[in-house]
Amino acid sequence: MDLYIYYRVSAAQAQQLHGKLKAVQAVLQGRFGIAGRLKRRPGEQDGAQTWMEIYEHIPSDHEQEFGRALERALADAGIPALIDGPRHVERFEDVATCA
Repeated sequence: MDLYIYYRVSAAQAQQLHGKLKAVQAVLQGRFGIAGRLKRRPGEQDGAQTWMEIYEHIPSDHEQEFGRALERALADAGIPALIDGPRHVERFEDVATCA
């Protein structure tokens, strides 16, 4: 399973958010072996940027545990206070090919 999580952040909070997210991702990688990636949409709109966290290849037997650990780590780092609005979580799985 892969998670794609996007949200908006004001340009004024971007640097602080970046540092906190990289720290959270390092902790999760150490605990689960899942390396998070961070992307942002080019440019700004109304002083805000759109960011995306990507977590790939989460084993199905660890998906719920990883999701809970991610939310807990984000809350502990104060990340919800740095973003504008909700985090939108999308889950994708690989398409199985037919033989």
